[in-house]
Amino acid sequence: MMSDCRLCPRMCGADRAHGTTGYCGRTSELTLARAALHHWEEPCISGTNGSGAVFFSGCTLGCIYCQNRTIALGKSGKAVSVPRLADIFFELASQGAHNINLVTPTHYIPQIINAIELAKARGLTLPFVYNTSGYERVESLAMLDGLIDIYLPDFKYWTSAPSKRYSNAPDYSEAAKSAIAEMVRQRPDCTYDANGIMQKGVIVRHMLMPEGVYEAKRIVKYLYETYGNGIVYSLMSQYTPMQHFEQYSELNRKVKRSEYDRFVDYCIELGIENAYIQDGEAASESFVPPFDNTGI
Repeated sequence: MMSDCRLCPRMCGADRAHGTTGYCGRTSELTLARAALHHWEEPCISGTNGSGAVFFSGCTLGCIYCQNRTIALGKSGKAVSVPRLADIFFELASQGAHNINLVTPTHYIPQIINAIELAKARGLTLPFVYNTSGYERVESLAMLDGLIDIYLPDFKYWTSAPSKRYSNAPDYSEAAKSAIAEMVRQRPDCTYDANGIMQKGVIVRHMLMPEGVYEAKRIVKYLYETYGNGIVYSLMSQYTPMQHFEQYSELNRKVKRSEYDRFVDYCIELGIENAYIQDGEAASESFVPPFDNTGI
């Protein structure tokens, strides 16, 4: 699969198995930037102990405003073997992690499958979370059926203009719709343990962007009409400019409180009940962890 890579919707065909980097910026060498307890996910994921977050280097989407841009470009991290990745899962479990949270994992799906199967064979019982931009191929997600317990995708864009402008992915919306449908097919019901920690299900995130209320409304309307309250909605206000944009001046500010309130009010009017919302303090660089090879 890595010799003619078609894992993500870009289907770049790179010979990653022989050292060529794909659009994701990575070869087939499994590379991580951080593995540690993470306390800034949704409450049903982070709980009290934290989520066992494994941050993979590289990204298939590459949004210009990415808060994790230092690793999304694929220029940092440490190479590990599949058995070492499985060991990392157990180390996070020993620290009290509520789950194993695979962050930006798409371009390493084959290796991740091997690591999960190895860990499960050794007795690991924690839920696995697939934490993704939403830019996925159904065929790739189908390989994960039965291995991933919780899907945590973004749904970033509704129209092609912003998805092309900010992520060079004019087909993003159609890809995300198909991907989320496959995720819900695999995990149609949300279940929780006695402490409210999710064990199975789908949480769809939308991070409101400056001047993005129209896009946000269209996205949640589609999701609610399609899935109702069978999924969990994460309505995010945390967009933080991580650099000054000359070409994209509209991104040089945080989301206004009035914009976010309009978005949340619309969700309530639709009938959305299973949702997380954020306050203004969420828009901060302090929520971005150091990608310094911790835990690798």
